[in-house]
Amino acid sequence: MANPVLRGLMAIGQFSGRDSLGQFWPYAGVVFALVFALAAVAMPVAMQGVFADMQSFANDYPEAATIERSSTSYSIAIDAGHPDAPQLNLTPFFIVLAAMVTSAIFLLAAAVSRRLHDCNRSALLGLVPVAFLVIGLILFPLMLRDFTNSLEPDLRLFGLLFLNNLLYLVSLLALIIQCAQRGTPGENRYGAEPVRKS
Repeated sequence: MANPVLRGLMAIGQFSGRDSLGQFWPYAGVVFALVFALAAVAMPVAMQGVFADMQSFANDYPEAATIERSSTSYSIAIDAGHPDAPQLNLTPFFIVLAAMVTSAIFLLAAAVSRRLHDCNRSALLGLVPVAFLVIGLILFPLMLRDFTNSLEPDLRLFGLLFLNNLLYLVSLLALIIQCAQRGTPGENRYGAEPVRKS
């Protein structure tokens, strides 16, 4: 199939075989653009309740809120120690974030596997950043809850999340570098050489 995006979608469950640079990167680029575009639409909707609660609190208690306006931004800072301060419900935010991550993993998993196979590498290398990503998605809400509900938040959790995120970025960069390398010429242990476009 000549169109790499259609080919990637048609092979969404095919973890065997090999993908060339020209087959992988156009598909991966479209997937990332689509996932981020959908998140840009869904995030403001998911956060609408939080924004409404903060605006309502600022209207009811102007002495406990600071509103800053400019031609490009609008922000509300509230006194979290105020007895009537809203309890911010970030569950919709985390649902959208988890959906975005799950969609990207689902759409890219097989293509990354085939791309790694083309470089004569195990597809299991693609799981390393996913593991750190999942850990981060578990730790971030816990840290946020600790920071919002405690007068003295546990900074060890922040440090653990920071270290995890650093390891995630390093492993993601290593995966991108591996996926950007030219494949092995000729047949390798994962199959015949794909038709090369780049």
